[in-house]
Amino acid sequence: MPLAYLNGKLVPASEAVVPVYDAGFVLGTTVAEQLRTFGGGLFRLQSHLARLQHSLDIVAVDLGLNAAELAEAAEDLVARNHRLGDPSDDLGLSIFVTPGPYSTMAAMLGADAPRGPLVCMHTYPLPFHLWADKYRTGQALRVTGIRQVPPSCWPVELKCRSRMHYYLADLQAHRIEPGSRALLLDAAGHVLEASSANVCIFCRGEGLASPPQDKTLPGISIAVLAELARQLELPFVHRDLTVAELLHADEVLLCSTSPCVWPVVRLNGQPIGNGTPGETVQRLLAAWSELVGLNIQSQAERFAQRPTDW
Repeated sequence: MPLAYLNGKLVPASEAVVPVYDAGFVLGTTVAEQLRTFGGGLFRLQSHLARLQHSLDIVAVDLGLNAAELAEAAEDLVARNHRLGDPSDDLGLSIFVTPGPYSTMAAMLGADAPRGPLVCMHTYPLPFHLWADKYRTGQALRVTGIRQVPPSCWPVELKCRSRMHYYLADLQAHRIEPGSRALLLDAAGHVLEASSANVCIFCRGEGLASPPQDKTLPGISIAVLAELARQLELPFVHRDLTVAELLHADEVLLCSTSPCVWPVVRLNGQPIGNGTPGETVQRLLAAWSELVGLNIQSQAERFAQRPTDW
C-alpha cells in the first residue's frame, strides 16, 4: 500500500485527507510543487523546494521545517513507494501546503481544528498516457478569451493551485478543437504560457526564445531547457513573444515537469513549420534523456498503457 506524508507522519495514502474546513479547500489557498523521478530519484528537488519556500514566504506560512528536513521526508516517501512498482517505472510527487483551518468555516461546523499549516506529500504513477503520443504527433494550441491572472492579483512567482483560469481556458480550447490546450496571453496580448506548461519558440537565425522571466512563473523545466540549449550551442533568450511570432516560428515547444519537452505542431488551426515535430525539439529531448540517464520518450511509450492507480 502506498504511503503519504501528512503533517510529519507517514500514513496510508487513502488516509491523507484535507478537512472540508481547511483554507486550502475553502479558499483555494494552497501552495504546491509537482516533481517527478527518473530512475526512482527526484529530479531537481532542491530547486523545487527553493521555489516552494519562496511561495510560502509570499503567503506568510511557516512550515516549522527546514529545506533539509523536507527533502529527507520527500526522498524517504518516494523510495518507499517506488519499491511497490516496476523499478524502471517512475513516480510523480505532489507537495502541497495550506495555511490550515479557515476559522470561519471551522466555527460554522463546530470543528475543534488544530492550528497551524497542513503539509502533505503524496506520490502517483506518472500518467504517461496523457502525453506519450505527443512526442511523435505534437500538441495543438488555441488562444481563447481567458487571460492569465495579472500580477496585481498575485505575484507571478507564486506557484499555487488557484487555477480556475487554466480550467476555463482549456475548456474553451477543447470546445473549439478537441485535444488542444490553451495558450494564455497577458492583457497586452503577449504570449505567457500554455496551461501548466512553459512556451518556447525556435527560429533559425535567432535560436530559442521564451517569454520574460519576470512575467511568468519561474519554471524549473524552462531553466533545464536553457541549460541544455547552451550544451547544444543553441542561443537562448527571454523576451516578449506574440501569437504572430509563434505562427511564423520554425518550431514551438512546451516544457513542464513530467513530459519534459514536446512539440507544438498547430496553433489556432494553422500548422507550425511543416506541421510535424522539428529537429530542435528532438535534439533537446535527446539531451534531456542523456541528462537523466534514460530514454524519456521510450519510457513514456512503454508505460502509457499501464494502470495509473494503485
